Amino acid sequence: MRFLVKAALAFTFALWVMGKSWAQAPAGINLEDILYLDLKSGRVAIQLRPDLAPKHVARIRKLAREGFYDGVVWHRVIAGFMAQTGDPTGTGTGGSSYPDLPAEFSSEPFVRGTVGMARTSDPNSGNSQFFICFDEAPFLNGKYTVWGKVIRGMEHVDAIKKGDPGDRSGMVDDPDKILKMVVATDAKDHSVLTSTQPSAEPETQTRGSF
Repeated sequence: MRFLVKAALAFTFALWVMGKSWAQAPAGINLEDILYLDLKSGRVAIQLRPDLAPKHVARIRKLAREGFYDGVVWHRVIAGFMAQTGDPTGTGTGGSSYPDLPAEFSSEPFVRGTVGMARTSDPNSGNSQFFICFDEAPFLNGKYTVWGKVIRGMEHVDAIKKGDPGDRSGMVDDPDKILKMVVATDAKDHSVLTSTQPSAEPETQTRGSF
């Protein structure tokens, strides 16, 4: 009897946890336009901006659903500026097997939490690499594609391991990784969207150059 009671309690608790996870998605939010980025210190929620960059958002969704970003390192991180990832080789020269994307520049400013597509000197070379700004970067405005904005968990972005301040390249030794990246539609736990944790705290370290 004691075993049956324990089993029943465990089953009830499991149902409660499952229901709680599913219930976390606030009403009125389009989960297809939310991206979850799981880092070592916690989950980051990114608002996708298909209104600004539909081709880039479609690419990011596709790669996330393929598991492309899972385990990929933050290879270039400059304190006070940005954290860059999306290269499976970890060298800054790699990308996905898909064709490069045409630029989708807009008037959306690069501020703290802005997510932009990395590229070479060719404006139409965005592929899979992206970066998240620690602080405003007006010198990027109109020159790089904005496809998202951190809306929760910016403190976890701040915690990403930085490159050596003496190395202007920003390349990181033994870099942190993306644990998992998932489109919110495909996730069960949406508690980050109702979190009271601040999504934007001042980044006070010295800004680097791009």
